[in-house]
Amino acid sequence: MYRSTLFASTFAAVAYAQQAGVLTTETHPSLPIQSCAAGGACTTLETKIVLDANWRWTHDTSGFTNCYTGNTWNATLCPDATTCAANCALDGADYAGVYGITTSGNSLKMGFVTGSNVGSRVYLMDTTDTTYKLFKLKGQEFTMDIDVSQLPCGLNGAVYFSEMEADGGSSKYPTNKAGAKYGTGYCDSQCPSDLKFINGESNSVGWTPDSNSANSGSGNYGSCCNELDIWEANTISTAFTPHPCSVSGGSYRCTGTECGDGADRYNGVCDADGCDFNSYRMGNKTFYGPGSGFNIDTTKPITAVTQFVTSDGTAAGTLTEIKRFYVQNGVIFANSAANIAGVPADNAITDDFCAAQKSVFGDTSSFATKGGLATMGASMDRGQVLVLSIWDDYEVNMLWLDSTYPTTSTAPGSQRGSCPITSGVPAQVEADYPDAYVIYSNIKIGPIGSTFSAGTGTGTPVSSSTADPVTTPTATSPAGTVPRYGQCGGINYTGSTVCAAGSTCTYSSPYYSQCL
Repeated sequence: MYRSTLFASTFAAVAYAQQAGVLTTETHPSLPIQSCAAGGACTTLETKIVLDANWRWTHDTSGFTNCYTGNTWNATLCPDATTCAANCALDGADYAGVYGITTSGNSLKMGFVTGSNVGSRVYLMDTTDTTYKLFKLKGQEFTMDIDVSQLPCGLNGAVYFSEMEADGGSSKYPTNKAGAKYGTGYCDSQCPSDLKFINGESNSVGWTPDSNSANSGSGNYGSCCNELDIWEANTISTAFTPHPCSVSGGSYRCTGTECGDGADRYNGVCDADGCDFNSYRMGNKTFYGPGSGFNIDTTKPITAVTQFVTSDGTAAGTLTEIKRFYVQNGVIFANSAANIAGVPADNAITDDFCAAQKSVFGDTSSFATKGGLATMGASMDRGQVLVLSIWDDYEVNMLWLDSTYPTTSTAPGSQRGSCPITSGVPAQVEADYPDAYVIYSNIKIGPIGSTFSAGTGTGTPVSSSTADPVTTPTATSPAGTVPRYGQCGGINYTGSTVCAAGSTCTYSSPYYSQCL
C-alpha cells in the first residue's frame, strides 16, 4: 500500500479516546466464519466484528463534551497525553445507522458514505467480546467471497492481517481501559500517525490538522506492525502484498525517522511498499476487470483463495510462497503469471519474485532488507488480527492501486490499472459514489486444499440461468447520466451511455467504456 492515512471519516461528532463509555451500549454484530479440516469438513465459529476506535464518538467521562472536534483537540480535556486518556471515554457504536455496516448470516456489507461518515474499518473478534481472533495461517489457506461490483476508481475494499495485540493493548498499557471491545490497538506497516490514541495515551503532541480534511490530522507518533494484505481491490485492479517490519510483538509506537514518513520512507522500521502482486501491473491487463472480457469479472462476486506455503508443508516451516486462486461461476482460475521482461513468469509471491520485481521496476527493496517472507512468517507465528475495510485515499487518490503511479512515469511497473490519473480525488468520489459498498462473506480457514474445490483453472462453468446478475457501480448524478469514471458502454452493458457534464464516454475495450 502507498497510504499514509488509511481513512478519512467526516462524521461530524467524531472524537477519540481510551476509556470505556456507557452512553451507548456496544453490541458487536455477528459474523461467523468456518474452520475447515483436511478433506473439507468445516465447523462454524461464532465470531463477531468490532468497529475501530478511530471512528467512534468520544466525550468527557462525566458528560457529552467532545474531546476532539473537527480536526482539533479540546485543550481543556486534553492538555497532555495522559490527562487526555483519563478524561475521555470511547463510546459504543450504531453500526448500521451511523457507519453503514450491516451483517446477515456470514456476510458483511460495508457502505461508503452514511450521513456524514465516510468509510470504516472493523476487526474480527473471537467468540468473546473482549479479544480479537488471532490467526496463524502458515501452511494454511484463507478463503472468502467478495463483491466489489460497486467500487469504482478511487475506492478500495481492503482485507488484511495486522500484528495487533489480541486485547487491543489493554494489558500492556493499563491506561487503555477500552481495549478490543471498543476497537483499540490498531497498527500497520504505514505506521499511521492519524490515530488519536496510541499505547493508551493521546497522540495530541505535535498534532497537525490535515489541510484537505475537516476531520483528521496527525500527531508526533505512529503505530507500526507487520501487515499482510490479502485483498485490496475495486472493479479495476486488485493486489495482495506482504509488508514485513523490523519490529515485532504487536504494535510499536514510532517517532521521527523510524515512522518512515516522507523522505524517510525507506528508513523506517516497516516496509511501506511491500512486495505486491497486481495482475495489471505485472503485465496481464485482461485478467481482472469489469465484464466478460476478463478472466475474473468484477461485476460479479468473486471467491479469493490465498495459500501460505512453507518450506516443509507444515506450520513449523519457513514461509516461502503466497499463492492465489480465484473461483467464479464454477470455474477455478490460477492467478495470472507475470509478463514483464526480466521477471520470472511466476504467479505467486516468493523472495525471488520480489527481488526480480524490485530490480526491474527500479524500486527500493525494503522488502528484502526487512526480512522478506521469513519475517512475515514469524509474524504469522505470533498471530495476526483480521481487518476488513472500505476507504478512499486522501494521500494519492488510490492511484498506486488502479492507475498510473507515479503519474508522469512510463517505467515498467508504473501502470497499475486503467483508471485515469485524474481519478480518485476523495471529494469527487464521495460526491459521485456515496452509495458504493463492498460485501465480504463466507470466510473459511483450513489446511491447503480444504476450503475450496482444488483445480488448475479448467472447471465447468455454471449455467447462465444460475449466473450472478451483472451490476455496475451506482452514483449520484442527473437522471439518465453516468457519473465521471462510471461505465457507459461495452458488450452486454445495458445502462445509460450519456456521461455527466465534463466527461466523455471513452472506449477502453470491447467490453468496457468509461466516462472520462
